[in-house]
Amino acid sequence: MLNRRNFLNGLPRSRPTPPDRYWLHVNRSAMACRFEVTMPPSEHSGVVVARDALDEVDRLEEQLTIFRDSSEVTFINREAASAPVQVEATLFELLLIIQKLYCETDGAFDITSGPLSKCWGFLRRQNRVPTFDEIEAARLYIGSDKLLLDCESHTIRFARPGVEINLGSIGKGYALDRIAATMRGRVRTALLSAGSSSILAFGSGDIGHNGWSVGVRHPKYLDRRLALLRLRDCAMSTSGSEEQYFLHEGKRYGHIIDPRTGQPAERVAGVTVIAGSAAVSDALATAFYVGGPELAERYCSRHPDVLAVMLEADAERPVVFGDKSKCEVEMI
Repeated sequence: MLNRRNFLNGLPRSRPTPPDRYWLHVNRSAMACRFEVTMPPSEHSGVVVARDALDEVDRLEEQLTIFRDSSEVTFINREAASAPVQVEATLFELLLIIQKLYCETDGAFDITSGPLSKCWGFLRRQNRVPTFDEIEAARLYIGSDKLLLDCESHTIRFARPGVEINLGSIGKGYALDRIAATMRGRVRTALLSAGSSSILAFGSGDIGHNGWSVGVRHPKYLDRRLALLRLRDCAMSTSGSEEQYFLHEGKRYGHIIDPRTGQPAERVAGVTVIAGSAAVSDALATAFYVGGPELAERYCSRHPDVLAVMLEADAERPVVFGDKSKCEVEMI
């Protein structure tokens, strides 16, 4: 769909758009959100390119979803405990990245945590507080080290029955990476988004060539910004539980579960991660939300291309970890 508007990521731009300017938007609904490609008017020929690129999202959803019996991930979950399952090449590469991130984040990012989400009723939004025994029983099947990947045969096998994978915490970012790969070389600059939580920018934007200006919503005051980012050839992902949570006996339970304890993470109000890949920024946003400032600081010190803006639950001002040459951060 093509339209005119003066808003980016649901928030006003930092400077008014002149009345004779407009943005080109092409969007598609998939993966329970809206994927959108935003381009300056100089990229009018990129509309067809964007439409073609968004076709990739439908194919990826069919491959990655756990809610369709026909998907490749559903087939893996059904068969991999009993025998090795052949995996499509690009999905296998993603699984290798996922296992590496699992190790580098000390298990804070884990695509096998689905049984815990089921325990808490978050998977199908049937919110409930599980018993200690239910959580401990679910934790027997948690851990991406239980995914046995064979690089020669491109197969996956589960170490025990009951293990399952869910790519919901990385799938949208992975889709943005794939869309960008399709568009690069055919479009000079564009901003790609999957809902309000995952964004990828390539090129330097249009106004002033300082990058794409994207607002980070405040996790405690949803009508305010926490920061303004200017993105150039990098991705941004945000994690928080301000929208998906439930209350029980006066206590708030968010939907992001710490796979190492089985309990909803609660130390962080919100975190935004900037990285070179949208899949990686998606995964790290979840990991840092779970692991808190200690994990974010340690990871960013070892990976100079990653930056994190984190607001802890009991804090009023955010903390920035790492340094990203392609992203400027302006606190508000």
